[in-house]
Amino acid sequence: MKKILLPFFFTVSILSTFSQTSAQINQLSTKEKKEGWALLFDGKTNNGWHLYNKGKEASAWVVKNGELKCDATILDVEREDLVTDKEFENFDLKFEWKISKEGNSGVFFNVIEKEDIPKAWASGPEYQLLEKSHHDYAFSAKKRSGCLYGFYEQKKTAPDKPAGQWNQSEIKQVNGKIEFYLNGVLTATEDLNSENWKNLVANSGFKAFPEFGKHTKGRISLQDWSKGISFRNIKIKEL
Repeated sequence: MKKILLPFFFTVSILSTFSQTSAQINQLSTKEKKEGWALLFDGKTNNGWHLYNKGKEASAWVVKNGELKCDATILDVEREDLVTDKEFENFDLKFEWKISKEGNSGVFFNVIEKEDIPKAWASGPEYQLLEKSHHDYAFSAKKRSGCLYGFYEQKKTAPDKPAGQWNQSEIKQVNGKIEFYLNGVLTATEDLNSENWKNLVANSGFKAFPEFGKHTKGRISLQDWSKGISFRNIKIKEL
């Protein structure tokens, strides 16, 4: 009897664990709700998001299998970054992402949406997302996942997971002071109100964009690119 029941109970235990894990995707725990966390993605719709400067138009951004996905195979639609309907200032943002081979994407914050600002990246600094086989990975250590794109190498080395596997990221901002985390490791810090930041921007390629890095409040944006990127468990706590 034991030889029959043990495998049975082991299987039930595994299925139960898997079910509990699946149920937690795009959901908030009771503890998180009490702490003030809110979902930016409900796992079923793209409610709360729209295309930068284009509104609620059909695009390559789709919701499938609990993922908010930029599908590179969808053609003849608007290709544009996705932005939150709401603006945020002091916040803790957590999200999971997986990227395709040679993929290149990012999450922008403090994005100012105006017709005379051509793209989300023209105002909002970027938390970089990059797959290791992309040519930028070897070209510049300042363009790897978890970096403040174009400005710093990872503060602490935090290797990202292979293409198609989920990574965990976090962006915190309080009074313009930011922290980036990749898979639990602190990868970037900066004070967007500091002279150091102003000098960095003034001596970078972003100096041609007058609104870049000047704001500490704005929309959050997910970058569209020619390769696929998926997000889930996007949640935020306003501080």
